[in-house]
Amino acid sequence: MSKQATIEIDGKKYEFPLITGTENEVAIDIATLRSATGGVITLDSGFKNTGSCESAITFLDGEKGILRYRGYSIEELAKKVDFLEVTYLLIFGELPTKAQNDKFHDDIKAQSTVDEDIKKILEAFPKTAHPMGIISSLTSALTAFNPSSVNVNSEEDMYKAIVKILGKMPVLVAWTMRKKQGLPLDYGDDSLGYVENILKMMFAKPNCKYVQNKILVDALDKLLILHADHEQNCSTSTVRIVGSAHAGLFASISAGISALWGPLHGGANQAVLEMLQAIEADGGDTKKYMSKAKDKNDPFRLMGFGHRVYKNFDPRAKIIKKAADEVLEALGIDDPILAIAKGLEKEALEDPYFVERKLYPNVDFYSGVIYRAMNIPQEMFTVMFAIGRLPGWIAQWREMRLRKEPIGRPRQLYIGETLRPYIDVDNR
Repeated sequence: MSKQATIEIDGKKYEFPLITGTENEVAIDIATLRSATGGVITLDSGFKNTGSCESAITFLDGEKGILRYRGYSIEELAKKVDFLEVTYLLIFGELPTKAQNDKFHDDIKAQSTVDEDIKKILEAFPKTAHPMGIISSLTSALTAFNPSSVNVNSEEDMYKAIVKILGKMPVLVAWTMRKKQGLPLDYGDDSLGYVENILKMMFAKPNCKYVQNKILVDALDKLLILHADHEQNCSTSTVRIVGSAHAGLFASISAGISALWGPLHGGANQAVLEMLQAIEADGGDTKKYMSKAKDKNDPFRLMGFGHRVYKNFDPRAKIIKKAADEVLEALGIDDPILAIAKGLEKEALEDPYFVERKLYPNVDFYSGVIYRAMNIPQEMFTVMFAIGRLPGWIAQWREMRLRKEPIGRPRQLYIGETLRPYIDVDNR
């Protein structure tokens, strides 16, 4: 006999099935709540206790510090496979064979050219435009150059749309950065790996031979893997709900990019650097700012420490901390901002106040440090996050469409005026 949950309203009891996931998570299925009770709904601001879907892509346990993609631990994936393999895993459910991975990469490279008219759209943006606004617009504009809708019942059509966005997104990202820096637009090199090509497109100078730095390539590869998916966060939920209206993949991804732009989501690593710069401008005293962070009456907030979901150490931070140390050592950078970051990290890992509350440096803290060391402009940080999150968005969109999920339509609890009579304009 299946387990039931009982809800009592005004003395009347209603039973709803309990559903258990493969990791023993339990959910109350309230799909019939409104019809069974004559209009009663649940109210869950921010959806902190509400599951919007069933998904087989990512498992996250914030209390235990666990993150797994399709059953594989993030620690093992970051150590043993590259970003493109993780991309394939998230989207198609299994790690690729050598032949599948080679074909996947070749098919992505074949779609890495962008219609020249996209350059005209890019050129129309003022230099003051934020890169996230540009990337969201250009991604949406891809729909105009690929107007046919994706037949979700055709694996071939779905695959073509997936490799198209994976091929074109790094080009749009590189072009956005280079335009703001006054550099010629670059298509990269088909002989390079996916991550190597991203770096070349971003940083190659027209009068110099670009030389790859393996430590930087590995660090970026790990960062992209760690950001590839993170369950039903704000941007991912946005992609799914936009896609639930049967909007195309490019339009849905564009909406996800816009959601990611917010400083409480993808903009967190940029906020970390802005905080570090403010500390430097005030003399760079890390102890002073750690004291301010502990003072409940002080408005200062320490960015990049702790996490809304992880109540323990962010498992991604453990991995990327090592990469951050390697990048800083390899580049030998003498940067006061990065010195402040290392000081804050040391204080937080040793201070009982932060240790007891598990306010450890999170992935946003370390990613901001790495991006700055790599000479990626601060306003591009969230764009780099978007490249990493692209596979997760695609996987979630594909899963939602294949499962034929209904259009998203949350309810609300109305708290406005009740019915009132119209007043003529002369009598208001």
